[in-house]
Amino acid sequence: MTVTEERPVPGPSGDVADHLRTVTVKVRRFDPEVDAEPNWQSFEVPVEKGDRLLDALHQIKWYQDGSLTFRRSCAHGVCGSDAMRINGVNRLACKVLVKDLGDEILVEPIKGLPVLKDLIVDMEPFFEAYRSVKPFLIADGREPTRERLQSAEDRARFDDTTKCILCAACTTSCPVFWNDESYFGPAAIVNAHRFIFDSRDDGADERLEILNDKEGVWRCRTTFNCTDACPRGIEVTKAIQEVKRALIFRRG
Repeated sequence: MTVTEERPVPGPSGDVADHLRTVTVKVRRFDPEVDAEPNWQSFEVPVEKGDRLLDALHQIKWYQDGSLTFRRSCAHGVCGSDAMRINGVNRLACKVLVKDLGDEILVEPIKGLPVLKDLIVDMEPFFEAYRSVKPFLIADGREPTRERLQSAEDRARFDDTTKCILCAACTTSCPVFWNDESYFGPAAIVNAHRFIFDSRDDGADERLEILNDKEGVWRCRTTFNCTDACPRGIEVTKAIQEVKRALIFRRG
């Protein structure tokens, strides 16, 4: 059975208004069937103190304009589907509190990927780059006779980059990616890092050669936008630098 959550909206009596405030949410909208160019639309949205931006977007879609289009799934910062530009910064809508955003909130799709409608972008170029770095364990066909063991120290070597949820917040915050759609982007490099430094993997040289391409790690300009945008706190720029060092010092 599907249960639809309904939230109280303040009425003339004011009995609900005591714990609500109203914010203006300006959404950059685009419907390819009717719009030649994107346009801004403003909504006055009642929110509670603990509301996240995703709650405000639900208020708009459920009670004001059902045509508003955006991705969301778990709503708990795990799936990464609701990445968007919020007041000019890439964030997950489900993790950002409205109270921290001011009385006027600007919401846009993430940059550098084709906009399909409103806040939804075409993620295929992002996933194409991700797949190209072979983000899986490569063991040269050696079938183990027992579990592939790994020390806690070896596991810690790549622990940070296992946290990626493929939200694209890092890649679409990168100025290089905005201007060069061929650049692999930070997320692909992070996911290559996760296996390059895995002691159980035999594909490090193959991945390093892929990232040694002119559109690979050497395109990074170390602006730290990617690190600042990551909702999981991954040290993205540090991971990219470690891959660069591995390329420089790898055995000939």
